[in-house]
Amino acid sequence: MSVVEKFFDQAELLRFITAGSVDDGKSTLIGRLLHDSKSIFEDQLASITHTTRKRGSEGVDLSLLTDGLQAEREQGITIDVAYRYFATPKRKFIIADTPGHEQYTRNMVTGASTANLAIILIDARKGVLTQSRRHAYLARLVGIPHLVVAVNKMDLVDYSQSVFEKICTDFNAFFEKIQLQNVTYIPMSALNGDMVVERGDHLNWYSGSTLMDVLETISIEDDINREDFRFPVQWVCRPQTKELHDFRGYMGRIESGSIRAGDAITVLPSGLNSRIKQILKYEGAIDEAYAPQSITLTIEDHVDISRGDVLVRTGDAPVVAKAFDAMLCWLSEQPLDLSRKYLIKQSTRVVKTLISRIDYRVDINTMNQESAATLTMNDIAQVGIKVQLPLVCDDYQHNRATGCFIVIDESSNNTVAAGMISTH
Repeated sequence: MSVVEKFFDQAELLRFITAGSVDDGKSTLIGRLLHDSKSIFEDQLASITHTTRKRGSEGVDLSLLTDGLQAEREQGITIDVAYRYFATPKRKFIIADTPGHEQYTRNMVTGASTANLAIILIDARKGVLTQSRRHAYLARLVGIPHLVVAVNKMDLVDYSQSVFEKICTDFNAFFEKIQLQNVTYIPMSALNGDMVVERGDHLNWYSGSTLMDVLETISIEDDINREDFRFPVQWVCRPQTKELHDFRGYMGRIESGSIRAGDAITVLPSGLNSRIKQILKYEGAIDEAYAPQSITLTIEDHVDISRGDVLVRTGDAPVVAKAFDAMLCWLSEQPLDLSRKYLIKQSTRVVKTLISRIDYRVDINTMNQESAATLTMNDIAQVGIKVQLPLVCDDYQHNRATGCFIVIDESSNNTVAAGMISTH
């Protein structure tokens, strides 16, 4: 294995999203990160330089590195989640550039579901807007551990320290309401590159880290639940060969915790017990595995296990329930119909469900709880859920992987909502 291959195999991965209102500069920021970290090819740079010239502009429009759809380029907006991958000598990164328009909040939820960190951009001229608060609240709701507020376009307010400090004060007041912590504020100009990868020459009054410094050094060791072993079975492997006629392996990804050969496990929802016989990866048997590795497990006993079952460490079982509460983000243009059944996909299990009640809807501006008879696109509400078959679930704030689900309209097969389970 070469040095480069070894790095990409072992380097720590940080997933982050960018969010904000329209024209706050998300695509330009990502373009600047890619350009200044030398993560683009010469032909890409030549292509966007040519496109910039065709538009009659000078320099290089770095936003074109992420706005890949032709419709987006024509309108000058981002209308879908664009994923980009790059690496520095310290870490690997996956970026999700999410839309700024309010009607695309559902895309922001999609990008945020697996993120370690969220960057919320604020236009220094406009301050904290409704959509800024919405994205901050969603970041807290989906449990993103780290938040960076990037006050962008400081060049358009003469790099004013007072403007930056007022935005910090305004946003802090909102964060206190929603009990959001671990927030870092950075003033920057994505267009000119100040405080993105390099410090630049215009923000000498700011002594904090650049955005790239934060991305490379922020600790994400505790972002995954390392304690509670959760292994949703994705596939039961039974090779039909003479040599492996009696082999039965359970394939999937460890969503949290770790497991060793010989450990006692319980199969949920059945409650049957056994022990781990072998842990297999593509290179052979290993003694221990941990999240988020994809593995195959064999067990010592002949136990009925199928796709959708969850293996947990004996004595550390989550809730098994047919009814629970959840925070729901409604993503569909079709309103919620409380009289009809939907499907819930939670981990590797799909069951029929009825959303039995709406406790309240959250007003994103005031954080007040309002009564509601239905939910429309972008509404966030606490609801009651009833499912046809029991689900194995953790409280979302305790374990993101096994505490989340999506709601599917079985007639169209469209995802209509994303949910976060509350077991308290």
